[in-house]
Amino acid sequence: MYLSKLRIFGFKSFANRVEVNFPAEGVTSVVGPNGCGKSNIIDAIRWVLGEQRPRALRSSKMEDVIFSGTADRPALGMAEVSLIVNNDNGVLLSDYAQVMITRRNYRDGESEYLINNQPCRLKDIHNLFYDTGMGAASYSLIEAKMIDTILSDKAEERRVMFEEAAGISKYKQQRKETLRQLEHTAQDLARVEDNLRHVQQNVNLFERQAKKAEKWRELKLACRSLELSVQHDAYRDLAAGLEPLSFEHAKDENRAAELDARRALEEASIEQEKLGLFEEERQVSDLGKRTTEAQGEAIRLEGEAE
Repeated sequence: MYLSKLRIFGFKSFANRVEVNFPAEGVTSVVGPNGCGKSNIIDAIRWVLGEQRPRALRSSKMEDVIFSGTADRPALGMAEVSLIVNNDNGVLLSDYAQVMITRRNYRDGESEYLINNQPCRLKDIHNLFYDTGMGAASYSLIEAKMIDTILSDKAEERRVMFEEAAGISKYKQQRKETLRQLEHTAQDLARVEDNLRHVQQNVNLFERQAKKAEKWRELKLACRSLELSVQHDAYRDLAAGLEPLSFEHAKDENRAAELDARRALEEASIEQEKLGLFEEERQVSDLGKRTTEAQGEAIRLEGEAE
């Protein structure tokens, strides 16, 4: 496995697209005066491999790695670096003979990682280069301050490089991730237990409410039964009191029928009497007429007699 090509665009001082080839034979050196951008090539390699510390890239913030412009050229809105690695011997866990790692950063803070032009996670790039000697903090990229770290008296600082060289950093990282996942699982279990307690409290509350509702239903049925019983007793009492009233009502109806019959007879008798009285009045009228005629006849006879 060896570096094949490095493509840089918009990263620090590289305003134009630049491609740096690393031949398989011999040693590739970058020579130039101070300030010409030699270190920017190393920074570009470190950055595309996933470096997240702006200070490790000699910047105050990650946005500073994007070309900021000059008096003659405007600033760019994106920085892009692609690193092509020859993987003929299969050191990288990839099916491709050449693996291209790409990283893009935008001024709005968005970033992209790609492996062979396919979007991926930063974690995927780290996993790809674990125990290969390449990486953002591996011993393949050594700065002057890293040499000081190796020669320092601090064992912890030297241990990182030795573990990378020994090929155990991958397992330590896996151990950290596993412990982190276990911690997250424990937190999830704690939340689940809290949720279970909350749900159990709700269940207990619902059980109490259900018991109260059942008790209310029983009381309502009992109340309904009592109401029906009271109404039945009232109906029975009313029916018992209505029987003599019905008997009296029948007697009154019979008495009323008798009275109606008597009234009809009396009315008929009165009509008969009215007819008799009318006949008598007619006779009296005839007698009056006859009396008047007789008186007239008597006066006439008296006159003749005289």
